[in-house]
Amino acid sequence: MILKDLIAWAHTRLDEARLSYGHGTANARDEAAWLVLWRLELPLDTDLDQHANLQVSPEAVLATKALIAERIEIRKPAAYLTREAWLQGVPFYVDERSIVPRSFIAELIADGGIDPFLGSHTQSVLDLCTGNGSLAVLAAMAWPEVNVTAADLSTDALEVARINIEKHNMEGRIQLVLSDGLRNCTGPYDLMLCNPPYVNAQSMKSLPAEYRAEPELALAGGQDGMDFVRHLLADAPARMSPKGVLVLEIGNERPHFEAAFPQLEAIWLSTSAGDDQVLLLTRDDLLP
Repeated sequence: MILKDLIAWAHTRLDEARLSYGHGTANARDEAAWLVLWRLELPLDTDLDQHANLQVSPEAVLATKALIAERIEIRKPAAYLTREAWLQGVPFYVDERSIVPRSFIAELIADGGIDPFLGSHTQSVLDLCTGNGSLAVLAAMAWPEVNVTAADLSTDALEVARINIEKHNMEGRIQLVLSDGLRNCTGPYDLMLCNPPYVNAQSMKSLPAEYRAEPELALAGGQDGMDFVRHLLADAPARMSPKGVLVLEIGNERPHFEAAFPQLEAIWLSTSAGDDQVLLLTRDDLLP
């Protein structure tokens, strides 16, 4: 079998299975290409047109078909099968101990969307709810002069984050902290990044299997999705420097955010998902 036909076969199988995507790919075609290339140990940026007629050995075909079957049968995110996720072109290790990284804050770090709110005073960055540590690593890469703290309530997630910190040789730049919210994060921080659990209770009930395979702790945000955010916004000013800013991701929960915090005038930052997924608040915004 040639590469083109193997990807087409995988695409058909995944499409027929009516899986859910959103953990690195958006559709069956892209996921088929990802899984086939990964199983064949080919670069994920392989030119599929140029290598369409690449001959695949019978053994490799069987291994690839087994991987596709596993994806369909257990309905876990593909990243948990490959133990790899990519964010802004950077590879990260991931397993079931942490959420699959997909934060739109990564875009803002990479494209400079946060930079206008930073300056020479920006020396200390906190990545709260760090999960597998990807945002902390990207922040350390983007701003070589800053010190980064990566905090999470989950010891399992912090173990995964440590793998990624070592993978990218950031041991001297990133400190790991076990913390329930900001409890053990003393600061002061010039920049707080947070992709918290924000899925509301009704949405949690209807999540596809792929999302239910992730740690519930990293997803569930209470009745309106704002439980963690309420504590964060109350505690944040005391942990922020005078010019500190908070960049907060809330996904599709903007209506719930605005209902919970009608007094706040947030700055909504543009991402590929629109202008209502990530917001920015200054320390002054959060003061009573």
